[in-house]
Amino acid sequence: VAIGFGKGDDVPSRPFGVALLLAGVDENGPQLYNTDPTGTFSKWDARAIGSGSEGASNALQEEYNSNMSLDEGLTLALKVLKQVMEEKVDVTNVEVATVTASDGYKLLDPTRLQSVIGTINAAGTTL
Repeated sequence: VAIGFGKGDDVPSRPFGVALLLAGVDENGPQLYNTDPTGTFSKWDARAIGSGSEGASNALQEEYNSNMSLDEGLTLALKVLKQVMEEKVDVTNVEVATVTASDGYKLLDPTRLQSVIGTINAAGTTL
């Protein structure tokens, strides 16, 4: 996909780019990759992309550890999101999915998501 600038037959264009986080599980366990608009990909334990990613990446670097449970990782991800989002974090503007060997891709139920957000809000948790 490209967007044209200028007029006539000699229209320069610039391709749109997108960064993606790809998560999965294989025989080596959970995997997380980041792709960028150049086509480069890199493997991560925890990663943030998009608006606010610099602050989120710093928080993840400080707080994440590979021994976290899935629930601890979920809480950390939502705490970081709450820290960097301009809007209030709630079930109307956030969806969370997990990828595990036992359940595959699973979108978090809104009731469970609200419970985690409520716990974070009640604790006044900051990073």
